[in-house]
Amino acid sequence: MRIFPIITAALVCVALYFVILDRDTLVGFAGRFDATEASETAPDDTATPETEATAEAGAEDETSGRIHVVARRSEAQVTGNAVVLRGRTEALRQVVVSAETSGRIVSEPLRAGAEVSEGQLLCEIDAGTRLSALAEAEARLLEAEARLPEARAGLPVARARQAEAEAALSAAQIDSNAATRLSESGFASETRAASAAATVSGAEAAVESASAGVEAAQAAIQSAQSGILAAEAAVTRAEDELTRLEIHAPFAGILESDSAELGSLMQPGTPCATILQLDPVKLVGFVPEAQVDRVSVGAQAGARLASGREVTGQVTFLSRSADPQTRTFRVEITVPNPDQAIRDGQTADILIQTEGTPAHLLPSSAMTLSDEGTLGVRVVVDGLVEFMPVRMIRDTANGVWLTGLPEQADVITVGQEFVTDGVPVRVTYEEMSQ
Repeated sequence: MRIFPIITAALVCVALYFVILDRDTLVGFAGRFDATEASETAPDDTATPETEATAEAGAEDETSGRIHVVARRSEAQVTGNAVVLRGRTEALRQVVVSAETSGRIVSEPLRAGAEVSEGQLLCEIDAGTRLSALAEAEARLLEAEARLPEARAGLPVARARQAEAEAALSAAQIDSNAATRLSESGFASETRAASAAATVSGAEAAVESASAGVEAAQAAIQSAQSGILAAEAAVTRAEDELTRLEIHAPFAGILESDSAELGSLMQPGTPCATILQLDPVKLVGFVPEAQVDRVSVGAQAGARLASGREVTGQVTFLSRSADPQTRTFRVEITVPNPDQAIRDGQTADILIQTEGTPAHLLPSSAMTLSDEGTLGVRVVVDGLVEFMPVRMIRDTANGVWLTGLPEQADVITVGQEFVTDGVPVRVTYEEMSQ
């Protein structure tokens, strides 16, 4: 009864010997048995076409030795491009309203944060003696105006005296000429001729005196007119000094500081209040000189503030002169701010829209580096691998936008790190999902 276990143990030992120590003999024996069995069940002249095609494909794959990669057939799309800047918000207008004259504040202060309208009173200074100075200047103006008619009245009198003197001179000259001719003819004495000449000289002196009187009358008129102008200037100064007593808001906005406190002493240049205009608000950034040609006035722009708020606006200013230190150009974007929630000086990430660029949307994992360190992707061209350098435009949640590729390209997305230029590959194409 114990013979069967012994035989079983012997067979197991023989099997273990062939499996462990002499496996080649066992494999050869099994192969001869399979070949004999296949020849009995399926003769060579009756093999099916599918079996032959499979055998040929397997033989081709085994002999070719091509690396299997996964590629995406990508087509270029026109994508909106943008210039990315780091900037800040800035009030459209900001001014420190200061006093132009001296005196004490007699108005109640306005507190910071208050909204003010254009022309609203911010600070009022005590008038002091300025009203008296204005009354004095006005009195002097009246006095100067009263002198003018008197001066004008003297001018006709002076001109009449001048005309009278000129008439007397003409008569004396006629009499002198007659006396001189009679004396030469012997009908009059020389004494009479000399007396007539003396009368002419006296008449000429009278004419000169009358002319001086006319000039004096004209000078008196000019003096009176000058006095009026001086008095009017004094009145204007006094009135202007009174207008400086009230300091008004130059535009509508928000007070950034309290206005001057009641009783405080103001001097010319002393601040009364600071006003900001925040609607609309400006976004200010600085464009590198390599990208300044891509930005134009009127372009649409958007920004994300440090608070997370997103805003949109339009480029309204682009500097023509670069900053001498940074070689960048100032750009301003006007953004509506009706609720004035955007504050002055907030940090903002700005994107300025530029013209669309043909680009490919690919996964970031498809990018690789060449041996020279150039960023690019590997594509399949006629079954061979080729490296193409690219430039990344923008990174998105769906992938990266790349330029530098032809309009259509088979980009390797899996296995690109295991192949080099000119290597033949076996490609499986994936479907693009976005």
